[in-house]
Amino acid sequence: MTNWLPDLTAGSGPLYQRLADSIESDIDRGVIDAGAKLPPQRDLAYDIGTTVGTVGRAYQLLRERGLVSGEVGRGTYVLAQQSEAVKPEFLEPGTQGTRYVDAPPGKLRFDSTAAPDIGQGAIVADVLSRTVQDHPHEISSYVREFPGHWFEAGARWLSRNSFRPTADAIVPTLGTHAAVMAAIAALTTPGDYVAFEHLTYSQISRSAGLIGRRTALVASDEEGIDPQDFERVCAQKHPKMMFLMPTAQNPTLVTLSAARREAIARVAREYNVVLIEDDLYGDLTDDPTPLLAEYAPERTIVAGGLSKSVAAGVRGGWLSCPPAYRHRIRVAHKMMTGGMPFLLAEVNARLVLSGHASEIRKRCIVEINARIAIVREMLAGFDFKAQDNVPFVWLTLPDPWLSGTFKNACLEHGVLIDDEDEFKAGRSEQVFHGVRFGVSQPRHSKDVAGGVAVIRRLLDEGRAGYDSFS
Repeated sequence: MTNWLPDLTAGSGPLYQRLADSIESDIDRGVIDAGAKLPPQRDLAYDIGTTVGTVGRAYQLLRERGLVSGEVGRGTYVLAQQSEAVKPEFLEPGTQGTRYVDAPPGKLRFDSTAAPDIGQGAIVADVLSRTVQDHPHEISSYVREFPGHWFEAGARWLSRNSFRPTADAIVPTLGTHAAVMAAIAALTTPGDYVAFEHLTYSQISRSAGLIGRRTALVASDEEGIDPQDFERVCAQKHPKMMFLMPTAQNPTLVTLSAARREAIARVAREYNVVLIEDDLYGDLTDDPTPLLAEYAPERTIVAGGLSKSVAAGVRGGWLSCPPAYRHRIRVAHKMMTGGMPFLLAEVNARLVLSGHASEIRKRCIVEINARIAIVREMLAGFDFKAQDNVPFVWLTLPDPWLSGTFKNACLEHGVLIDDEDEFKAGRSEQVFHGVRFGVSQPRHSKDVAGGVAVIRRLLDEGRAGYDSFS
């Protein structure tokens, strides 16, 4: 270690934290080997021009992260790290899921949860036509100023239970995905950790990886996110943010209890973690549990939109965020998306403020529940989770089925579903033996019944009903 010095030019924050981050990076890259002795605190302080106390705080932070050990009189040594196979929480997500970029033609789409077609196209067409007639000049130009009713629409749409955001907390966005990514881009920097559950809407973690953020995985159980493991990850990796879906979690359908939400809020506050609460499916439910934002309003960003309950093609989305974050997120959203198109933003606001969006949502829920009833009847006796109002099912596979094999078998029989790998936020060694399928995209209920019949037949026949070499 005689020729080694940390690089303190990157990153942000206090010097001790940048020093700890630099040492951790060099350990990860193999510049500093396991078993190596770090320079004495006094020597390193002299070399980089700081105090012994600053170096001591950095070394203590490394000990908290489980990277080094130190004994008085012996010095500080780098610990041997676990192999990648047993520390999945520190691994990067892939940039590609398990779905086809272009879906094979002629297959039944059970791999989407967009709002069902209940005739909302006619309503959208009318609103669209009126918008074009009323605002020809705005449509021909870029949006420079957001009218007040765009914020009012977001505040109304994101309100649920006793959560009532004000218009000055709202950021209109191009859908919920863009909303979440704008928040991550605005409030974290490359190299920062963002925490996720092992199974979640993994396209966020993949997208975050594309802009240089790292993934830390937090364990869950049958009741959802484990607050104790969240605290462990916070102590070891110091994530800046956590993405979670507290109500009707995708894909497991778990809804966090009030006690767990309160515990997560406490940990986030203790470790200064910003929480992103995706309420896209929660908006469909009648669950009375207070939103996570009510337990930690100063650090929780709520994301929602129209894709699951009104129409995915209109790209309607909004964020509700603490006032200190709003401007930065608006700027980040513009830089990452090119800005809000007037036509879509105005149509979405009109759909919400006119009451059309709420009426469409009610009709979508009726259709979703009719389809979920088909699933419950046809898959009776098998282990699956389904919830009223929510357009997907989490199916636990019986022996000897593997998730990927079952997905391929369904594909061969004309049905597209998602295996568990589609929802893994990082390289996880956990095996869930589950698949998710949606019921909202087939045009008719009879198509839903036909797809579920394929799934039922494969479950009944077992592996004997599928030959991957055929």
